[in-house]
Amino acid sequence: MTVTRFQDLPLADRDRDWDGDAAEKRVRSWAGAQDGPNARYRDAHVWYDGDDPGNFGSYKLPIADVIGGELKVVPRAVRAAGGVIQGARGGVDVPKEEVDRIKSHLAKYYAKMGDTPPWED
Repeated sequence: MTVTRFQDLPLADRDRDWDGDAAEKRVRSWAGAQDGPNARYRDAHVWYDGDDPGNFGSYKLPIADVIGGELKVVPRAVRAAGGVIQGARGGVDVPKEEVDRIKSHLAKYYAKMGDTPPWED
């Protein structure tokens, strides 16, 4: 089990809509990951199951999309992931010992956006 390494990716516009399914398709194409996940694909997510890295279903909490040919973090995706890690939409199935590291990763993007993570309110 592992939290992806923080990439400090550029931010998309704050008002950009987040469509996770559409972003998934663009990220797979951009990463050249049609047949299986790779390192570029991994960078669009906050967490993946390190015991099964070759399975697309192992990747959770997507926060990035391909915009203008570049991988960018979408603020609305960060807020969605922050809500999910707090239990919204039924939460996310990750090991409890990983939650603090996930929050730390997301908190860096909240800071970059000039926002406070929901768990700090």
